[in-house]
Amino acid sequence: MRYVTNLPYATKEEEHVTIPMSDGVRLSAHIWRPTSSDQEPVPAVMEYIPYRKRDLTAVRDSIHHPYLAGHGYACVRVDLRGTGDSEGVLRDEYLEREQADAEEVLAWLAEQPWCDGGTGMMGISWGAFAALQVAARRPPSLKAIAIASFTDDRHADDMHYMGGALLSDNLAEAGTMFAYATCPPDPAVVGDRWREMWQERLENTEPWVLEWLRHQRRDDYWRHASVCEDYSSVRCPVLASSGWADGYSNAVTRLLGNLDVPRKGLIGPWSHKFPHLGEPGPAIGYLQELVRWWDHWLKGVDNGVMDGPMLRTWMQESVPPSTAYEERPGRWVGEPDWPSPHIQQAVHPLTRHTIGPPRDAEGPESGEAMTVRSPLSVGQFAGKWASYNAPPDLPYDQREEDGGSLVFDTEPLTEQLEILGSPTVELDLSVSEPVAMVAARLSDVSPDGAATRVSYGILNLTRRDSTESPEPLEPGRRYRATIPLNGVAQAFPPGHRVRLSLSTSYWPLAWPPPRPALLSVHEHSSTLTLPVRPVEEPDEVPASPFGDPEGTPPLATSQVTAPRSAGRSSGIWSAITPSWTS
Repeated sequence: MRYVTNLPYATKEEEHVTIPMSDGVRLSAHIWRPTSSDQEPVPAVMEYIPYRKRDLTAVRDSIHHPYLAGHGYACVRVDLRGTGDSEGVLRDEYLEREQADAEEVLAWLAEQPWCDGGTGMMGISWGAFAALQVAARRPPSLKAIAIASFTDDRHADDMHYMGGALLSDNLAEAGTMFAYATCPPDPAVVGDRWREMWQERLENTEPWVLEWLRHQRRDDYWRHASVCEDYSSVRCPVLASSGWADGYSNAVTRLLGNLDVPRKGLIGPWSHKFPHLGEPGPAIGYLQELVRWWDHWLKGVDNGVMDGPMLRTWMQESVPPSTAYEERPGRWVGEPDWPSPHIQQAVHPLTRHTIGPPRDAEGPESGEAMTVRSPLSVGQFAGKWASYNAPPDLPYDQREEDGGSLVFDTEPLTEQLEILGSPTVELDLSVSEPVAMVAARLSDVSPDGAATRVSYGILNLTRRDSTESPEPLEPGRRYRATIPLNGVAQAFPPGHRVRLSLSTSYWPLAWPPPRPALLSVHEHSSTLTLPVRPVEEPDEVPASPFGDPEGTPPLATSQVTAPRSAGRSSGIWSAITPSWTS
């Protein structure tokens, strides 16, 4: 990253500004803004998260907020109620109180003498959730948002219940947030009240996983703040980004396809990182993109920010399996709209351990059944649901996983095959137990046999028709079930094979069913659909459409003690008892 100090505007910084809420609670904000804003008001851009501005995100914040402030914006980093140096208690994620607070903060910002009355929201992960959820509430000052690594569906496409199956990240996140929510404020900021504020948090916080496990179906708890329930509620422009190595790789294209406001999508090879800090690389000049976005929507600059393709994405090339990558080879491609007119849905029948050539019409009636009952060891090479590019959190060589799976391969490819979008598996199946799951993995298999997972999906089969009203299966009965895989852009080179692997467990990424089940899959009537982007399609973007990553110099730090690595522990698993059908 190139660190920049010569910016268009001189800036000033206020490390602790209190913002009053209507119930008397005061939130703590860190504000960077142009010195000239005392006489010439500027738009305000807020990042609103629970991750403690004085320590946990201080270094990261120092790279991008002063940069944006130096380009003419008041950047406001707010600790949520009950976190960092803000008063109150954080009781769960994305509650009504949290969003009402955000609206009050935006109203407060718009009234400040250094703000011109216009606001934006930005963020990654929780901050992006918050921006999208608040945008759906249409606060009057909010003119645009820029969000990274987020979802519009809190139940089915977050860390909670993928395909109705409990994810282990659900449990890990609950532990992480319990720790954050019970940390004390900084006495240097809040003064002698720090102990009283800390005691309030300790006495009124419980692990959120208890509530998450009480809501295993898609119900009103999850519908709240899930923008997918009503896309028309969002009326401001949206810049949405994510990475193919992130757990949140699907929501960008869903927003592009369902919103009817000005919108742009950006998906790189990254894990759960801002694009200017993107790992695996290449990282991009995302902050320059933000400046253009805010200049257009908050200052009215006619800079062509909406020109070009609606979606820009990194078409990943083939790589050997690894738990981490410094760089992912590939190229930028663009799509004019989403769904893209360039993408062709190729339906491949599954025959005896083979992915057949695509067909244009219904195939022959179902053939013989192929069966698998996977050991719990399938999933040991899965990596984490959401990668932070911290080894070993990316999936490793899938061959050992394939030994406990039902495997289907194409013939070696005679020409390059590129896919962009979400593959889909449709199965004609039966199972031996009333509760069962299917994990479907798509891999790139090189001529030497190494298998690199490029996408996957999971389905709790009791939720095959509905995540609101699950139904047990009747052992031996035939069902049809559709398993959407995570979106991806991937190029398979000549000589490689495409592999689909099906298993009845995927531990520890997903919680296993109560009893091992024998899965029977009928050939011919089961299919794999690939979203093929013809190789001859123009890329529609320059080879290097973005500048190099830039930011302001990070806050200086010194390490007091070396961090300790923590491995997986079985202790927490014995305390959790999810129900697959409740």
